[in-house]
Amino acid sequence: MQINIKWRFILILGVILLCIYGLFGVPTFPTSFAQMRQNFSDRIRLGLDLRGGTHLILQVQAQEAVKGYTDQTLDRLRKELADKGIHGEVSEADDTHVLVRNLPPDQVGAFRTLAGGEYRDWNVSPAPGDASGYSLGLTQDAIKTIRADTLRLSVETIRRRIDQLGLTEPVISEHGRGDNEILVQLPGEGDPTRAKAIIQAGGQLELRKVADQGPFTSEAEAMAAFNGILPPGTELLPGKNERRTGDTGPSTPIWYLVDRIPAVTGKDLRDAKASPSADVPGRYEVGFRLTVEAGRRFGAFTEASIGKRMAVVLERRVETAPTIQSQITDSGRITGQFGREEANDLALVLRSGALPASIKYLEERTVGPSLGADSIRQGFRASVVSLLAVMAFMLIYYRLSGANAVLALFLNLLILLAALAYFQAVLTLPGIAGVILTIGMGVDSNVLVFERIREELRSGKANAPAVEAGFGHAFLTIIDTHVTTVVSAIFLFLFGSGPVRGFAVTLVIGLVSNVFTSVFVSRTIFGWNLSRMPREQPLSI
Repeated sequence: MQINIKWRFILILGVILLCIYGLFGVPTFPTSFAQMRQNFSDRIRLGLDLRGGTHLILQVQAQEAVKGYTDQTLDRLRKELADKGIHGEVSEADDTHVLVRNLPPDQVGAFRTLAGGEYRDWNVSPAPGDASGYSLGLTQDAIKTIRADTLRLSVETIRRRIDQLGLTEPVISEHGRGDNEILVQLPGEGDPTRAKAIIQAGGQLELRKVADQGPFTSEAEAMAAFNGILPPGTELLPGKNERRTGDTGPSTPIWYLVDRIPAVTGKDLRDAKASPSADVPGRYEVGFRLTVEAGRRFGAFTEASIGKRMAVVLERRVETAPTIQSQITDSGRITGQFGREEANDLALVLRSGALPASIKYLEERTVGPSLGADSIRQGFRASVVSLLAVMAFMLIYYRLSGANAVLALFLNLLILLAALAYFQAVLTLPGIAGVILTIGMGVDSNVLVFERIREELRSGKANAPAVEAGFGHAFLTIIDTHVTTVVSAIFLFLFGSGPVRGFAVTLVIGLVSNVFTSVFVSRTIFGWNLSRMPREQPLSI
């Protein structure tokens, strides 16, 4: 019996040391109280409601993605009709419809074969008011899929961007019911200006051929140069006037005529990094690397375009238009008037990819650190008051056995906090409520055991058999109540939002540790106490 108790105490001591290490690390001597407090603060991560930070609700403009898909289909259809020698006027009726008019009668069959075979997401029907025309309408299933994919890709892109900002435990998830909303919570970020700029940046890189040497000083000048009709497959984009060293005065905007279809896009990027510019001291540039397949395409494009200009387009604006000096395969650089932070932010956005659609801010709240400190203070006060009330009740009602329960409660809280530190879980205000509920569940377990022991003692059993029977009969009840509560908490974690998840996490950890403390630890203390008591001495319970 003594050997069994000895190994039980060794196991309990090991758990305590492991918890202390998780909360404070390896102590250094001499260690001050301030240092221990700092170590504890570094290991317990606080959520938005405790630490302070930014709360945003965004709405993805998914209709833009639908229109973008229609625009891509329009350009693709024009190219395929031209390749197959099918004549007709292709235009966009609205965000979900493409019109093909004035088809020659002898080419209608070829068009219907093409549309029916390669455009499965579109319903083909006769165009209203045009006997030789057809209308392609995007199906409802395709629209629903595009909207869902747009929301999913937006969440993933925003998460990648926020993660690279180095914020602690941000929350980025879908929000609302079918309104394309995204919840973003940034603990510790009191000034959301930069985060909002990173979230909203388009970040779509395109490398396009400059169709005319230009550039033009205005859009009207460009249109006049082509008699008001741009060459097929081209478009005008604004750009920056690249100023030379020594130039003074304001920079005037210019316009470039570029190919509509880019040679390379941001989807082809493998990496992007900011570095000091090799040409302009004090400035920064962004170097990028392409995938293997994109490198082959880009190599062929640049080899055929030596001596011509290539536009580096970001968010439909030409950042720079250098002349291609030689073949470029898998890497390149973006130069411009970039400072260090601008270059780092641009590289971050390019690495994380472009948002599939623009976003709109529906709600923005900043939780100040004073509110977080007040929440911590109130939650700590509630925990301490509940713990003291429980301790007083247990000590008065169950006497020395109540001290056994108090030790088990303290160990339960120690294990709970250490588990949060080891798992790097976030402690929120609802999480503190889970801690308080855990205290109540711990008391409930001890009351079940103690009342059962009392019943056994009243029936005439000796101390040791009564304790064994009390723990044995109460164990199944404790397991049953804890398992049902854990299952409920798991469902809260799976289907709840951030604060609800925080409550579920602390509750599950607290319940699991409570089984260990209320059964194993408490029983060990009872066994040690019984081994030191005379058999005829009554048990203090």
